[in-house]
Amino acid sequence: MICYFAAFLDRVNIGFAALTMNQDLGFSASVFGFGAGIFFLGYILCELPSNLLLVRFGARIWIARILITWGILSAATAFVWNPASFYIVRVLLGAAEAGFFPGMIFYMTLWFPREYRARMFATFNIAVPLSSMIGAPVSSLIIEYMNGLHGLAGWQWMFVIEAAPAVIMGIVVLLALPESPRTATFLREDERIWLSGRLEAERARQESKERFTIGRALTDPRVLLMCLIAVGLVMGTTGIAIWMPQFVKAFGLSNLQTGFVTAIPSAFMALAMIVVGRHADKTGERVWHAAGPFLVSAAGFVLAALSTNPVVGLIGLTIGAAGIGGASPNIWIFPTTLLTGAAAAAGIALINSVGSTGGFFGPTIIGWVRDATGGFSGAQLVLAGVMAVTACAILVLGRSMREMMQRPAAPLSATPREVRS
Repeated sequence: MICYFAAFLDRVNIGFAALTMNQDLGFSASVFGFGAGIFFLGYILCELPSNLLLVRFGARIWIARILITWGILSAATAFVWNPASFYIVRVLLGAAEAGFFPGMIFYMTLWFPREYRARMFATFNIAVPLSSMIGAPVSSLIIEYMNGLHGLAGWQWMFVIEAAPAVIMGIVVLLALPESPRTATFLREDERIWLSGRLEAERARQESKERFTIGRALTDPRVLLMCLIAVGLVMGTTGIAIWMPQFVKAFGLSNLQTGFVTAIPSAFMALAMIVVGRHADKTGERVWHAAGPFLVSAAGFVLAALSTNPVVGLIGLTIGAAGIGGASPNIWIFPTTLLTGAAAAAGIALINSVGSTGGFFGPTIIGWVRDATGGFSGAQLVLAGVMAVTACAILVLGRSMREMMQRPAAPLSATPREVRS
């Protein structure tokens, strides 16, 4: 979660930089939106090979490599001087970060039985709203009070300072991250045996029902539908993460006020992740725990778009963000239920790669609509439509996976021998 916090902070702090960077460099909304979104070009191209290399070299070495290289490139964003340099650094940053998120999703399947995964994915995903809750006021303070220090603008200092956590965590991961329960020194021997046996038994049950090769995982219609769902999720998550500061600033706030108010939707996003994730694990129901929050999110963005009152508009944005947060942990239950082993690594990488195109389209479309209409209402209606379509796709997927999603899990009190039998 700490690593993902560093990742998302370095991915979306561009939204806070835009409060002053766009004016300093003469960027239009379209130029900024395209540059923010083109991050995902490098990300998409390198995602699948990066995740397969994680399986080849192990999580410790590969995740450390990802963290350190993206930290260096994030700091380099401080020194862009025109649209071309901005685009190049963003593409390289995406290539450096590729493989981290799907690698972590795959990594967690090596540790947690299925009935724990929604709450674990929720805990991991809290890094997304936390990056705004903490990053928003911190970024605003850096921009406000370090502007001009040693000849650098505030937004330049922000990029340099906020790149440090990624590099630091890269070193921590290299020294401390265990590859699997079998090598975890914080577990007793009997605990390692129990957990490994539990996971192996669950994998065997899953593969006895339906076994996937890497090739089949990349072409199965259900996996391709998951790709579409991921596009909607990433369009929403990245769209609001990058543009939320400007949505909020449009209420007439100062840069510093914007930083603190932007943390409000993020706080409710984090709360929704935990509440919905835990309730999904408790009930075992996944489909409506993913589709329902997306429908709520759509309603929130419609409210924000149609409101002329800043308070009501903020409530709408908060509902929109909370809905996306509530849906996100359960989205990744679907591929980890269907796929195992190397097929899971490849399938999750494919889903996240295709889904990451939403990270390009979301910010870019918002920028285009903003320039075309002169306001953000149209962009918020686009986000509402995307959330509604994504909810419908989840319902279709849930219907096609009904039997697999309803398969009972091993009892929580089972011993390794009982699980194997």
